Formats: sequence, structure tokens, C-alpha cells
Amino acid sequence: MDNVDRRILEELQLDARTPIALLSEKANASTASVQRRLKRLRESGVIQSENAIVDPEAVGYEVTAVISVDLERDRIDETDAFKRRAKKEPQVQHCYCVAGGSDFVLIVIAKNMKDYEAFTHRFFFNDSNVRRFQTSIAVSRVKATTFVPMIKGNETDRN
Repeated sequence: MDNVDRRILEELQLDARTPIALLSEKANASTASVQRRLKRLRESGVIQSENAIVDPEAVGYEVTAVISVDLERDRIDETDAFKRRAKKEPQVQHCYCVAGGSDFVLIVIAKNMKDYEAFTHRFFFNDSNVRRFQTSIAVSRVKATTFVPMIKGNETDRN
């Protein structure tokens, strides 16, 4: 990855609808080069997806919860089962397997506290491998982003 790739990625993160011509201008590269680079970045998985970012509150999700989860058993099959459930659950926005005091940290959205309670019953209380969970409710959203800053460094251009 070189500086042209990084510039393309920065611009796309700001607006995935940026036209190729503008990307070419901002990255100081030809449109054909930018198209080839985009194809390579998508195929290699550097660009995982191109989505619209929706404000949860604007569509009725007023509660954001940060939840630490401790599992009863740390066997690989049990951990993998929890990961699969988290991936399938639409209200789980983020799921991190962590080192330290807990096994997982989840970011969960809910319409209201009643909806959050229903989520906990469905997701945690019905799972015999969840030892305990601890919730912090976000009072306000200070920053929520998917932007990944580009690290300037060694050129690994593979064109």
C-alpha cells in the first residue's frame, strides 16, 4: 500500500460516493489507476464494505449500552458460539473479544429501556454460558466513527 492508496481510502471513508474523477484528482493519479487500485483494495479485503452510516437515534434507537460479558467456560466451541450469536444479532453494533477483566465487550442499541431489557433476556439470560454481564448506558454520543486514520510508513506498493 502506498500514499495514493492511503489517500483514496481517506477520501472514500469521508464519502463512499466520491466520483472516480475526484478521487483521481485528490490522489494525484489517473482515473484508470484509481479504478485498478479500488478493485485491488476491495478484492484484498482492505475495503470490507461500503455502507451508509445511519444515526441510531434518528431511526428510533434511543439507548446505547456498553456491555462487559464474562463467560462461564472459555472453551473454543463455547466462545465461537457466543461470537456467532453476536454476529447474527442486529442490535449488537460491535463485539470485541478482549483480554483483561472480561471476555467480551459489546456495543448494543435499543429503542428504549424496555427493549434493552428484552434484549438482555433473549441474549444473556437464555445463554447458560454467560456467567455475568455488566452494562453502562451511554448518556450522550460524543464520538462514533468508522474512520480509520491512514498510517504513513513503508511503501508496500504491489502494482
